[in-house]
Amino acid sequence: MARRSPLIAVMAAAADRAARALIRDFNEVENLQVSKKGANDFVTAADLRAERTLKEELAKARPGFGFLTEESPAVEAGDGRSRFIVDPLDGTLNFIHSVPQACISIAVEQDGELVAGVVFDPLRDELFWAERGRGAYVNRRRLRVSRRERLADCLIAHGRARSDRPADQTRLLGQMGHVLRHTRDLRRMGAAALDLAYVAGGRFDGFWEEGLMPWDIAAGVVLVREAGGYATGTDGGPVDLATGSVLAGNPHVHGQLHKALAGR
Repeated sequence: MARRSPLIAVMAAAADRAARALIRDFNEVENLQVSKKGANDFVTAADLRAERTLKEELAKARPGFGFLTEESPAVEAGDGRSRFIVDPLDGTLNFIHSVPQACISIAVEQDGELVAGVVFDPLRDELFWAERGRGAYVNRRRLRVSRRERLADCLIAHGRARSDRPADQTRLLGQMGHVLRHTRDLRRMGAAALDLAYVAGGRFDGFWEEGLMPWDIAAGVVLVREAGGYATGTDGGPVDLATGSVLAGNPHVHGQLHKALAGR
């Protein structure tokens, strides 16, 4: 049975605490669908409540850590080395529409390196977790990326960049066309952290998206790498949280997917 380190235990406990209210909130969202504004406002409030809970629980357990979160200003690390990177609700639009594809994402960055990640899907009660050098798991089961070797046999996930610029939209459509010609099919699920967790678990063979925020991808990158996969920028270089570009896949198809994105 997989044993969680004290750090992972802290992150998992915080995610579980925040998830209790999110589950209740999700069950209430359907009642608000008659009012678009009502549902949006309700979920925004749920997001903020979840972030407060996560920060309180994590700061209590690791008071020297800093924070980079979606809804509030960054907090510098007291130890000068470590920070939590937190998304209290990845898949907000899904949540607003009562689509059960959303999660809590928590990563730890130390000295500029991603060292631990937790992605919790409270609606399916699946806790994906990983720590550098210790492997990746979902609940108590070890995760491995898929073994498919041909991109033509692969199911690839992707996301839409948060941009209304025509050039960005044209670029995405071009990428989708290139990849579709080389793969079995595409999926767009609307929660990047879960997409990366699914790559780690072999449910998807690969994933790419650009224009993401650090909290969207930090935990998922740790999961993919610890499950035996590759995670880079879409240009094939190192993942840069500042640019939010990520390309993940098993070792066989990562390079093939990189070429397909470029239209080769």
